[in-house]
Amino acid sequence: MSLSKPKLRVVLLLLASIFAWSLLAGCQIDVKPKDQAGQVGIQRQAQGKLRLSSSNPLTLDPSLVGDIVSYQYISQIFSGLVTLNDKLEIVPDIASSWDVSPDGKTYTFHLRKGVRFHNGTEVTADAFKYSIERATDPKTKSNVAQLYLADIVGAMDKLSGKAKEVSGVQVKGPYTLEIQIDAPKSYFLAKLTYPTSYALDKNSIEGDKNWTKHPNGTGPFKFKSFQPDKSLVLERNDSYYGSKAGVAEVQFYLGGGSPVTMYERDELDAAEVSLADIDRVQDKTSPLHKELVVTPELSLSYIGFNTTMKPFDDPKVRQAFAYATDKDKLANILFRKTRIKAKGILPPDMPGYDQNISGLPFDPKKAKELIAQSTYGSVGNLPEITLTVAAGGGSLAQSFAEMYKRNLGVEINVQQVDEVFHEELEASKYQMFYTGWIADYPDPQDFLDVIFHGHSNGNYTAFSDREVDRLLEAARTEPDTAKRMALYQQAERSVVQLAPVIPMFHDVDYVLVKPYVKGITMSPLGIMWLKDVQLRKQGDSN
Repeated sequence: MSLSKPKLRVVLLLLASIFAWSLLAGCQIDVKPKDQAGQVGIQRQAQGKLRLSSSNPLTLDPSLVGDIVSYQYISQIFSGLVTLNDKLEIVPDIASSWDVSPDGKTYTFHLRKGVRFHNGTEVTADAFKYSIERATDPKTKSNVAQLYLADIVGAMDKLSGKAKEVSGVQVKGPYTLEIQIDAPKSYFLAKLTYPTSYALDKNSIEGDKNWTKHPNGTGPFKFKSFQPDKSLVLERNDSYYGSKAGVAEVQFYLGGGSPVTMYERDELDAAEVSLADIDRVQDKTSPLHKELVVTPELSLSYIGFNTTMKPFDDPKVRQAFAYATDKDKLANILFRKTRIKAKGILPPDMPGYDQNISGLPFDPKKAKELIAQSTYGSVGNLPEITLTVAAGGGSLAQSFAEMYKRNLGVEINVQQVDEVFHEELEASKYQMFYTGWIADYPDPQDFLDVIFHGHSNGNYTAFSDREVDRLLEAARTEPDTAKRMALYQQAERSVVQLAPVIPMFHDVDYVLVKPYVKGITMSPLGIMWLKDVQLRKQGDSN
């Protein structure tokens, strides 16, 4: 969701330290679920309480969210002008309808009357103007505002400190909001489904510096409590303007341990499956297999190179690393066939996906030839190289390092970084890194333009290519869908050849869901939609 980033997502959370390069070398390792005996579990909850497992949010501020975990909570507590349905179509939310000017540059939103924040304050057009101007205020220090709001006239002036307000956002009445963008862009409405433009209550925020400890939103669930590393609890918003949530409460367990084990103990109603448990849930003779839901994500995990740092300032070196990457072995053995090997940037179900893109194949001989052809001439002349990953990704990074030593003869240092990983990634401080991106909306712009345009703050490789920028900029305003997709495909092919990143995998979610849980949806955007969930235990009449 860019974890965003954007819902930027580091796709390392399913890895444990036991998965080292020895797997790729053919060694057999018996992986067993962690023993939960003696740990404090979640007690069985009464009907109407949905029990899930997750982790601590990085933030509950819609203006700042850039990770998938925080997005999961924020999307339940807050809401915006428009939203995505379970088919990823843009549908009305707090805005009941909207008009678009003939030139495609001015959107007039007509808000529902009677929508209220959780504290009872009515939502008017001022709440949306405030949220957009707060997100673009330099004092807010939002790393995502530019990605989602820069199309709005005056947003960049506000972000740069040149203006006190966003001129393109005008309140035309209590329930009428006008937004003007710099050019007609077919994906603009989709950007408004991201939290940076969700309705915010000015009085709640400016009157309490600790407001995120008890956020006041408009969503189908209200914030109830948060105990770090223990639990986060949401309760149904009975004053919600849409159809009421089907469960009275959602309890997220934030402790350690195996969610699948807790699920088997009837301590969770749904659970994401880690690599440690993937074999047994895929076993068709296991009772768990019947409760398994598999959802391909609109995501990409990739190895990135800072193209301004040696030796990755040379495209031939970047290409050499790509040719030395054995994605098949990684996907099939290390990830146990739970990932889809990426040939290009866009995931298979994304509009504009190019079935004919071939990527740079695994070819160690070609890789060594490219090093010899590079400005460095040989592996011995390469400078010291460090691969940086987020905390928890050390074993995977070591697997990468061993692979490049084996296939290319290059020694690579591995660095794990904790809280500041995202911040330093966004500042392009890493020479080589592993991260991922998951779509916020189903449009190739959310991948190609965000990650590779030379002036995007989602471009962590500092990659800049005039032809790629030209293609991406042309696609932004191309009204013909077929031509627009063709521009993106052309840009994608150039990016793959120039190799600022090595596209690694497209993720797949494996989730266990109890038979009595109805209406739960695992979105291709990587989050669970919870509003329509109902719990129907054995013996229910309906």
